[in-house]
Amino acid sequence: MGADVRQVADGIHLVHGSHTNWVILGEGDAVTLIDTGYPGDRKQLLESLAAVGSAPEAVTAVLLTHAHNDHLGSAEYLRSTYGTPVLAHPAEVPHARREFLQQVTVGDVLGNAWRPGVLPWLVHVLRVGGAQQHPVGAPEAFPVADGRLDLPGRPVPVHTPGHTDGHCVFHVPEAGVVISGDALVSGHMTSRIEGPQLLPDMFHHERARAVASLDLIERLDAEVLLPGHGPVHRGSVRAAAQHARERAV
Repeated sequence: MGADVRQVADGIHLVHGSHTNWVILGEGDAVTLIDTGYPGDRKQLLESLAAVGSAPEAVTAVLLTHAHNDHLGSAEYLRSTYGTPVLAHPAEVPHARREFLQQVTVGDVLGNAWRPGVLPWLVHVLRVGGAQQHPVGAPEAFPVADGRLDLPGRPVPVHTPGHTDGHCVFHVPEAGVVISGDALVSGHMTSRIEGPQLLPDMFHHERARAVASLDLIERLDAEVLLPGHGPVHRGSVRAAAQHARERAV
């Protein structure tokens, strides 16, 4: 299956991989790549760069919303092959190096195997390399006090802990876009509902903090939500975060 690339605003593309998304922010042929999908998504990742008129050599940096296997699958490949910097919140840098792992465990999955969608999701994860570990050899921390990052698209990181300690969403104010990673999604194989929501509880390192981080997303002025899972959500991001909180109670 080829890359499913959707332009959502000028210079901003949402790419649907194999049940996970990444975002390309472009200025000319230079791009910022936010997340990289599963390890098995690499062909689609490279195709998506070509589809927007870019190439792996033109990726100024990989920004990680967080360091789960379905989001950093090709980050180390780009770093080691093309010298691409891989940037994350300071609290997420050791996670990207795999000094520790804040990810759903086999026990968690087995304990939830009775839930609709969990076993098909697990089969999919194994098929696309989601159980493999691809630590980033030298991830770097982006500055947390400077607002906009000096990268194509000029994204503004917002620390939204809970899913992982260093999870961040990225706000592109001029475009009215929020790239929400797994802090706020619009669908998932293991969820029976559609629209703005938190991922099921087993996926969060600290669910209470994940719920609290919805307050931070609610403050962002945007009308387009680009989640780590599910389709683009158009409409008030503030209302989307409120809706997800109501569903999480």
